[in-house]
Amino acid sequence: MSTLTSFKLVASKRARSIPPVVQRRNKLANKLHEQIELCEAQRAGAIYAPKRLRTITNKHTGERTTVEAVKRVKEWFWINDAGKLNLAVRYGSRVLELAKGKNAIELASGEELIAALHSLKAAVLAGELDAQIEAASGALRAGFVK
Repeated sequence: MSTLTSFKLVASKRARSIPPVVQRRNKLANKLHEQIELCEAQRAGAIYAPKRLRTITNKHTGERTTVEAVKRVKEWFWINDAGKLNLAVRYGSRVLELAKGKNAIELASGEELIAALHSLKAAVLAGELDAQIEAASGALRAGFVK
């Protein structure tokens, strides 16, 4: 019993569902984390190839097997005509409008890009981009409605 007395015990109940706003924040934060990992791998001269599990059905036997497959991560950044890096934040297939009429961030170097991605991830988790995420999510959902 001496081990239990060393912990702070509380009465708690686990939430069964996460609010949609938090789900969207987490989704975008995970995608920003992938972009950070991609940038850091490119800076180190390595290839970033995250794995995911896929279930494949054999056409002849009908047997289902789970295999590891490489997940494709598209770059959210490119080099513009002036030689600077541009970064567009995407939510699904939509580019977020960061300010009125502005959808990209112009950066000078790869180090600035990684720093910008880290600060964007912090801003997303703090809820600063909730309005932009909600607008993009609504536009994505509208594409599925008949």
